[in-house]
Amino acid sequence: MNSSEIDIYKELKKYFGFNQFKGLQEQVIKSILDENNTFVIMPTGGGKSLCYQLPALIKNGTAIVVSPLIALMKNQVDAIRSLSSESGIAHVLNSSLTKTEIAQVKADITSGLTKLLYVAPESLTKDEYVKFLKNVPISFVAIDEAHCISEWGHDFRPEYRNLKHIIRQLGDVSIIGLTATATPKVQEDILKNLDMPNANTFKASFNRPNLYYEVRTKTKNIESDIIRFIKQHKGKSGIIYCLSRKKVEAIAQVLQVNGISAVPYHAGLDAKTRARHQDMFLMEDVEVVVATIAFGMGIDKPDVRFVIHHDIPKSLESYYQETGRGGRDGGEGHCLAYYSYKDVEKLEKFMSGKPVAEQEIGFALLQEVVAYAETSMSRRKFLLHYFGEEFDSETGEGADMDDNVRNPKTKVEAQRQMVQLLEVVRDTKHLYKSKEIVYTLTGKINAMIKAHRTDMQSFFGCGAGFEEKYWMALLRQVLVSGYLSKDIETYGILKITQKGLDFIKSPHSFMMSEDHEYNESEDEAIVTAAKSTGTADEVLMGMLRDLRKKVAKKLSLPPFVVFQDPSLEDMALKYPISLDEMSNIHGVGEGKAKKYGKEFIALIHQYVEDNDIIRPDDLVVKSTGANSINKLYIIQNIDRKLSLSDIAAGKGMNMDTLLKEMEQIVYSGTKLNIKYWIDEMLDDDQQEEIHDYFMESESDDIETALKEFDGEYDIEELRLMRIKFISEIAN
Repeated sequence: MNSSEIDIYKELKKYFGFNQFKGLQEQVIKSILDENNTFVIMPTGGGKSLCYQLPALIKNGTAIVVSPLIALMKNQVDAIRSLSSESGIAHVLNSSLTKTEIAQVKADITSGLTKLLYVAPESLTKDEYVKFLKNVPISFVAIDEAHCISEWGHDFRPEYRNLKHIIRQLGDVSIIGLTATATPKVQEDILKNLDMPNANTFKASFNRPNLYYEVRTKTKNIESDIIRFIKQHKGKSGIIYCLSRKKVEAIAQVLQVNGISAVPYHAGLDAKTRARHQDMFLMEDVEVVVATIAFGMGIDKPDVRFVIHHDIPKSLESYYQETGRGGRDGGEGHCLAYYSYKDVEKLEKFMSGKPVAEQEIGFALLQEVVAYAETSMSRRKFLLHYFGEEFDSETGEGADMDDNVRNPKTKVEAQRQMVQLLEVVRDTKHLYKSKEIVYTLTGKINAMIKAHRTDMQSFFGCGAGFEEKYWMALLRQVLVSGYLSKDIETYGILKITQKGLDFIKSPHSFMMSEDHEYNESEDEAIVTAAKSTGTADEVLMGMLRDLRKKVAKKLSLPPFVVFQDPSLEDMALKYPISLDEMSNIHGVGEGKAKKYGKEFIALIHQYVEDNDIIRPDDLVVKSTGANSINKLYIIQNIDRKLSLSDIAAGKGMNMDTLLKEMEQIVYSGTKLNIKYWIDEMLDDDQQEEIHDYFMESESDDIETALKEFDGEYDIEELRLMRIKFISEIAN
């Protein structure tokens, strides 16, 4: 049976009620009907499943569909069954079936009733199933989520590797591989591993022109930023992705406390709760799902209006897939990711426990995410280049739908530097990945450079006039512009292209944009967050500083004891006018609000009235008490005079984390009596000396104190003394 003998439009209408195919569906279906090995790369929402469902319904025999997700299989089987009066038309074969159910499945296949059989890869390796399937007519084998075959895919499953051996046992059947996301490297891997190098390959465009891409710096104020964003999109559905279950729970709680209907979703919840939460989201009983990546595989909600990444994902494939759940109906879809290099370091640390081969792949994939977050070129162009697709950032569809294009960074002429870069790639004989190329340019040595004696070459250090960051930014832009390419076989190694060689011969202007800066320190982060997310009121800020000085003078205290700068910044942003609101200001707890808050509230109240200021009520983010469990534990155990190292160990913290928690407690206005612990470390004279220093100092900054004492005390001693000082003097 081949495609020319069949009216596939008639069949499409008969089974699915559609009059037209979408995108590449028609060509793919013809290829399958003609019994060719076929490889389909089609973004989520492009109608991938119809590509194998329709040919399976038309052809003789049973089509085997290999899929990694039980929930997804059930959805699809239900969908096919709804098209037919016979429920046996589609079946699932997996570990959840009883003996009786398995017998029924086999009977329906033998009688020729079953057209689609969905199996998990593990089930397909069972001898009894293979033996059975060998003796019944199979129309073809479709492998869904085919990227699971590749270690370079974002969801590698070792059990997928064995598929080609099993399929061979089923006789001469054609293979269909389907995936919603694949870089050139993964595509090559899939074709190699399924042993179908000559498959007909169909690749749809990965461009989703209605999605708006944005990356923001992740600061301490991320929760208020997310709440503000959701309140600006009131009544719209959205998904927030977090890396850990703990974070999912915490963010869902914060949203609920702040009047946003949200539910958590992660693999640690029981199946019933997960299903209920998913349904609530689909039925719009809640606006937001806060989830780990366990969520969304089987979700088909067309009107998800925003997808927020609280933590940066492990690969650009994951990012593309997760953001791709937004705006499936072609309407608005805002993709917002928060980025800080600290998160990347956490992921790297997490990877360091894995086998070396896996680590290398993981690091390479993570570097691509970093490059995407830090780049200042069109994010859409960057993303599509990663998936092997060219995009014209002037005329392409959706060209202005990203933060970098709408707020372009300054561009500088880089013609000379580009020639240097291309020459170094050429002259180091295509041995190196980005890092070594940048090191060679800046004159930095590592083991690999030493081994190849690159440090002996005349060009070593030829670009030392610029920082590593500059070269990295240039390298990315040159790569995306096609003057360099990354080798697929030896992933990540840079090669110069013909276009690059031509550029060296006759250089022309190349304007590069500078990378984003994402390296602020913790405290600056708070201040910058206030500035970037709705500028703190500078006039009010000045008045609050004056009041703080006055209050401090009256009490003969240093100003920082009353309120720290970040707290004043937050007041000038949120205009708190009640004790309740004041105790939700950054670094101010109930105790502190009661002790010093009254005069500040009165000043802000007057200022708001005099200047007709509309207060942003939504900015007063109520906290959930998620930290209060730790807080209580620390306070109680310090009251019992337990050793601080035991207190830290009891909650699996290191000393630094415990000190941070203690600092938050005392700066928010609660007393902690840690004299018993400090007495073990410092004598009375030493304590008095540090106490006097803080009493007279303009600032409570530890770096400044370290310099002042010039090595007499270490950081931990000074931090503990600062906690004791604030506790006794301020609270």
